[in-house]
Amino acid sequence: MTVSYQPQIIEQEVQKYWEENGTFEAQEDFSKEKFFCLAMIPYPSGHLHVGHVRNYTLADVIARYQRMQGKNVMQPIGWDAFGLPAENAALKNKTAPKNWTYSNIEHMRNQLKALGYAYDWSREITTCDPEYYRWEQWLFIQLFKKGLAYKKMSQVNWDPVDQTVLANEQVVDGKGWRSGAPVERREISQWFLKITDYAEELLTSLEDLKDWPDQVKLMQKNWIGKSVGTNIQFSVLDHDPLTIFTTRPETLMGVTYITIATKHPLAIAAAAKNNALADFLKMLDTGATAEAELATQEKCGMNTGLIAIHPITGEHLPIWVANYVLNNYGTGAVMAVPTQDERDGEFAKIYDLPFKEAEPFTDEIGEKITRYRLHDWGISRQRYWGAPIPIIHCETCGPVAVPEEDLPVRLPENVDFSEGIVTLANLPEFYKTICPNCKACAKRETDTFDTFMESSWYYARMACPDQNNSILDDRAKYWTPVDHYVGGIEHAVMHLLYARFIHKVLRDLGFMNSPEPFEKLLTQGMVLKDGAKMSKSKGNTVDPQELLQRYGADSVRVFVIFTAPPEQSLEWSDSGFEGCFRFLKRVWAFSCERVKLFEQADGANDGLNACINKGNLEKANEEQKTIWREMNAILKQAHYDYDRSQLNTVVSGCMKLFNLLVKIPYEGQIENNPLCANALYINHLLIYSGTKGMSLTCPYKLN
Repeated sequence: MTVSYQPQIIEQEVQKYWEENGTFEAQEDFSKEKFFCLAMIPYPSGHLHVGHVRNYTLADVIARYQRMQGKNVMQPIGWDAFGLPAENAALKNKTAPKNWTYSNIEHMRNQLKALGYAYDWSREITTCDPEYYRWEQWLFIQLFKKGLAYKKMSQVNWDPVDQTVLANEQVVDGKGWRSGAPVERREISQWFLKITDYAEELLTSLEDLKDWPDQVKLMQKNWIGKSVGTNIQFSVLDHDPLTIFTTRPETLMGVTYITIATKHPLAIAAAAKNNALADFLKMLDTGATAEAELATQEKCGMNTGLIAIHPITGEHLPIWVANYVLNNYGTGAVMAVPTQDERDGEFAKIYDLPFKEAEPFTDEIGEKITRYRLHDWGISRQRYWGAPIPIIHCETCGPVAVPEEDLPVRLPENVDFSEGIVTLANLPEFYKTICPNCKACAKRETDTFDTFMESSWYYARMACPDQNNSILDDRAKYWTPVDHYVGGIEHAVMHLLYARFIHKVLRDLGFMNSPEPFEKLLTQGMVLKDGAKMSKSKGNTVDPQELLQRYGADSVRVFVIFTAPPEQSLEWSDSGFEGCFRFLKRVWAFSCERVKLFEQADGANDGLNACINKGNLEKANEEQKTIWREMNAILKQAHYDYDRSQLNTVVSGCMKLFNLLVKIPYEGQIENNPLCANALYINHLLIYSGTKGMSLTCPYKLN
C-alpha cells in the first residue's frame, strides 16, 4: 500500500479488479430482494462535464448503499444515441452520424469507467443499434394492430433550417431550439400514438407515486389537463352551428363575443372570402403553438364578419379569430366573457369589445363532457438519424405493417452526407419495396421515430438485453419497476410521461406486472458556474478529465455529493473541490498509519473479531463511551439521510466520524480496548471496501 495518497494508481487498480471479477454484474436471483437503480442515460455528445457527473454520482451512491443493505442491485448504463444533434454534428464534421456517435460513445464510456461507477456493463444498450430498435419497431406494430398507432394530417412546428418537425417544447420564443430559425406552422401527415386512451389512468395513478417530487406530479397533472365541462351549441348566421366547450357554463349570460382558432372551419370559410383575413391567418401560422407561449404573448385577432346567436338571449355575437385560442384543445372555439376571464378581458380592451355583467346562469344547457389537454403523441420525424417506422404504403392495401420476421427495418448506412441534409425520403434505394400483402410495388414509410420512443423503454430492455426472441422476458417482471430513477427536472413531463404510457402498454401486452415504470424519482439540481448553468453552449463547463488526472475520481464524486443537497443547484467552487481532496488525503494517511495494527490484531487469537462481536464496552472509560455514543448517533443519522436521499449530510457525517476516529488512542492491547478495535475495523473497511464495490460514504453498524 502506498503511504502517500495517489488516487490515479489506487483507482486504476481497484477498477481493474472490478472489471476482472465482474463485481457489479447483477444476478437474476429471483429469491432475493432486488433494487434497480438507474440514472437517465446520456446522449453521446462527445464529452461529459461536471453537470453530467453529478447525475451519475448521485445514482451510484444510492446503488452502492442498497448493495450494502444486502439487496440484489442492478445499475446498468446505456446511450440514448439517435437524434438531430448527432446528425447536425456529423454534417458539420463531414462524417456519418453513426461514426460520430460511436466515437463519442467510446470516449464517454472510458470517462464513466474512470469515474469508478458501479455499472453492470454487461447490460449496456445503445439505442441506435438495430438489435435495440428492432424491438421498438415490433412494439409499434403491436400498437398499429390494436389501433393505437395511426397517421393523419396535423399542424406542426416546422424548422426550416433543420427541416424537421419540432415538439412544442423545442420551440423557444417562436424559434427552433437548436437552429434559432423562426418556426413555421405546416400541415403534414404524421404518425401518432393514442396516449389519450390512457389519459385517465396516467392522471389517477400519479396519486400512487408517493416517492415522486410533488412538483413533477403537478407538472404532469397540468400537462394531462383534465377538464369537466359542457358543450354548448351556438347558431351561426348562414353557416353550420358552432359548438363550444366551456368549464364555466354558469358565465353564459356574460358572453359578448366568440373567439376561434386559426384552423377552425369557420375561420377558413371566412378567409376564403376575405383576403385581409387570409393574410392574417397566414401571419399567425408562423407564431407559437405551445400553450404556455400563447398565454404570455400579446393578444391579437381579427373580426371574421361572421355572427353567432346567443342560445338564451338571441343576441348577435361577433366571431373573431384570436391567437390565444388553441386549435387542438376543446373545439377550437371560446365563448368570451371579458368580466370573468383575464385573457378575454385583455382581448376586449385591445379591440374595444363590450364587457357585460350578468347573474350566474344556473339552468342546465348543453352536453356534459370530459376533455383532456393532453393530445396524441406525434412520433414522426423527417430526418435521417432515427429508427425507421416499420410501415409500407400500398396504393391498394393502404398502410401495411412490415412482417415481424423482416424486422429490423435497418437504417441505410452507405449514405453520402457531403451535399448536406439527407432524409429517407430522398433515398429511393430505401423506400422502394414490395407490398407484403398483394406483392405490388409499394413505398416504405420515410419518417423516423421521435427519439422519445427510444428513451421510453430502455429501462425495461436493460433487464434482459440478451433476449433475442422477444422484446422482454420474465426478468423484466422481476427487475421493474425501477426502484430509484435519477435525472434532471427538464425531463419531468415528456420523457417521464411517455415512459409511463409505454410501460402501461407493455403491461397490457403481458410483459409487465407493475403499473408504473419508476417507483422513486430524484430530480437533481443543476451545476452552476459563476451563477449560470454549466453547458457547452455557454462555454463554462468544467472537464472532469482534468480533475481526474490531478485529483482522482473520489475527489470529484465527494465534491458533487457534499457541496449541495441533491435537489438543489450546485455552484462550482475551486476552493470547495480542494477541500474535498484534502479530506481524502487525511483519511488515507490516517488509515495507512493504522493498517498494520489491524493486520496484527486480526491474526492474534481472533481477538479483534471477538471484541467487535461482543462490544465489551464495560472496559471503556467514560470518554471512550462518549465517543462511542457520538459515533453511533452519526451512523444512525446517516442511515436516515441515505433513505431520504439527503446525501450531502452523509458526507458531512463521514467527516464528523473521522474527527472522532483520530481522537481514539491506539496504545496497549487491542482486546482490552474495544473502542480501538471497532475503530480499526471501520478503518479497514474504509481502505479495502473499494474492491468489494462499497462506498466511502457507508454507514456501518457498530456494536
